[in-house]
Amino acid sequence: MKKVLVPIIEGFEEAEMTCTVDVLRRAGLDVITAGIPATIIKGMHEMTFMADRRMEELNIDKFDALVLVGGNPGYINLGKSKSVIETIKKFNSEKKLIAAICASPSVLAKAGILENKKATIYPGMEREIPRPRDGRVIVDGNIVTSQGVGTAIEFALKIVEILAGKQKSDDLKRSLVC
Repeated sequence: MKKVLVPIIEGFEEAEMTCTVDVLRRAGLDVITAGIPATIIKGMHEMTFMADRRMEELNIDKFDALVLVGGNPGYINLGKSKSVIETIKKFNSEKKLIAAICASPSVLAKAGILENKKATIYPGMEREIPRPRDGRVIVDGNIVTSQGVGTAIEFALKIVEILAGKQKSDDLKRSLVC
């Protein structure tokens, strides 16, 4: 079973996180939400969530994929996190799947991994990434990017397709009535 790391930090976009984690878990993926710095984290719409673990407790070598959700100031806080930036760089060097939605592709750019990659980002933030493309979900090598809350299920299904196969993604798409 593939293991997916989803760091959450103050100001994260709640709908993107819950939707993505839900779809990935429905696919049978082992998803761990990792709070930074604690397990109790408040989202951008004042909803409080309890992460599965604290980021600093985890051995990131045990994970196959990293998923970053957006939110404001969540994406800014992710970009300030040394552990998140280091994890992005490590996963990229190992060609592990890295997925980012909404404003969080800017964190990938900050980590320096989008220089030769096509990506999308929340509309209006295109200057935050080096090679922006128009599209709801963009895949370039080991990087998946998406635009925001309205694309979250499509984003999650693409991650499922990559990690668990097209059949699993298609089955979920039907059961979710997408």
